[in-house]
Amino acid sequence: MARNDLTSALFHERLYRTSEVMNTLQTASVTVCGAGALGANIAENLARSGVGTLKVIDRDRIEERNLSTQPYYRSDIGAFKGKILANSLYRALGIKIEAVCKELTADNAEQAIGKPHLVLDTFDNSTSRQAVKDYCNASEIPCLHAGLASDYAEIIWNENYRVPSPANDDVCDYPLARNLVLLAVAVASEVTIAFLATRSQHSFTVTLGDFAIAKF
Repeated sequence: MARNDLTSALFHERLYRTSEVMNTLQTASVTVCGAGALGANIAENLARSGVGTLKVIDRDRIEERNLSTQPYYRSDIGAFKGKILANSLYRALGIKIEAVCKELTADNAEQAIGKPHLVLDTFDNSTSRQAVKDYCNASEIPCLHAGLASDYAEIIWNENYRVPSPANDDVCDYPLARNLVLLAVAVASEVTIAFLATRSQHSFTVTLGDFAIAKF
């Protein structure tokens, strides 16, 4: 199925968002940094919402502990997250997503990220987050950061974003509720679509305990 043949597949989105917005999304390009709990689910949401060009950057391979919060299967364990996500969305929608399966650093940020309309950072380490922030600042590319901690999530635009301390980088045994992931994914996806459609920028925090979504 070619991208131009997605009208039927995106039937409900088109009714909700209007043909004008959907046409804008179809010509938009987004680079998603990270294909974990936030990045993989956001990339899938954006693809199923009609965003025309997607790139996903992630060096990691799928592990069993990823299966409860990420859109992968047991049979995918050991494979690169980016490649599996791209293959899955091609099977679902017939669209091609570029997968970059290597670590993003300050040295390769320009080549890896490119010049999309928007960069969405969901990395789980401060070094790569800093590289994304710095590259987007220097290149004047709009960048939205999404992150999780305990029962809290934040979706913040680059201008107001502070890269977290590396103290918790690569900690694999932190608590993470699937419902917090899905709430954060929904908010980040709507913020992304609103930006692509209207150029508006809004930042939010999400807390699971009180079901609160608040402007940052």
